Amino acid sequence: MSENRLEAVAWDLDGVIADTAAYHYRAWRDVFKKRGVTYTRAEFMPYFGRRHDAIIKAVLGNLPQKELDAITNAKQQNYRRSVAGHIKGLPGAVALIKSIHAKGIKQAIASSAVPENIDIIIGGLGIANCFQAIVGGMEVKEGKPNPQIFLLAAAKLKVRPADCLVIEDAIAGVAAAKLAGMKCLAVTNSHPKAALKAADLIVDNLEKVSVVDLQKLFS
Repeated sequence: MSENRLEAVAWDLDGVIADTAAYHYRAWRDVFKKRGVTYTRAEFMPYFGRRHDAIIKAVLGNLPQKELDAITNAKQQNYRRSVAGHIKGLPGAVALIKSIHAKGIKQAIASSAVPENIDIIIGGLGIANCFQAIVGGMEVKEGKPNPQIFLLAAAKLKVRPADCLVIEDAIAGVAAAKLAGMKCLAVTNSHPKAALKAADLIVDNLEKVSVVDLQKLFS
């Protein structure tokens, strides 16, 4: 069997590339408030990066699909209205994405977000051309921690999962990466280091992370 090496990087989006947690939280808070439910940031953070259906179920229980869609659409409109014009890359993320691209290593977005939200972020940060594949949460049957989203990203990039690195900030995302048989770099933007211990490497931010550091994870 050939030796594993870094062929591709699959990026989570929210909380890894862009600082969007506050915008997502406010959008959820407002949509739940209209349904008489108080939703705190402490309740939101464990679900940050999860699919919308998982968040709604956790707060409101099982709902008919029509109502689920209505809540999702309302939240998405709230989020896109508030985040537009305020997109901020997290420390080191954009520079690392551009460095990986310059090395000719394939990259994908593998995010629970919907395509419109992904486009807003990567377009606003000027990095859309750095990605050869985009995988949104609704393209798979099960969201993170199920590994489907990362396996689909690898398939779209035409690389083996064993040659793929995931960059995540969420507990569920780290779990999904490892279940996919991929290396994982975790950033403590949303959770403390202890909660991300399943990752192969944990950093506080991406400012000092180089392509060489990523390649070393495969040696």
